[in-house]
Amino acid sequence: MTDYTKQFQEIIKTPETVNDAVDLLMRILTDEQKNEIRALKEDDLIDLHFTLGLAIRNAFGLHDLDSKLLADCGTKHPDDAAGVIIKKLWEQLQVVDENTN
Repeated sequence: MTDYTKQFQEIIKTPETVNDAVDLLMRILTDEQKNEIRALKEDDLIDLHFTLGLAIRNAFGLHDLDSKLLADCGTKHPDDAAGVIIKKLWEQLQVVDENTN
């Protein structure tokens, strides 16, 4: 019999590094969502705290204090870790924008 849990865990692997998290977000987010994030000023990224930040904290297991991703973010607080990931995503989107213009 198929072990669906193992199969799903291999496909939907929780990222263990900030770069892995950003790569996954780049695949998950729609172009419209990426454009909205790209258009934000760095100081306005905090506006994503209760939307994208909440999703990142929950989906990526940042409430688990033993999380490899939490450790890679350089903080022990899930809110701060989500902020690190969002900032790195925003920076990546700025680079993508520069390369397409």
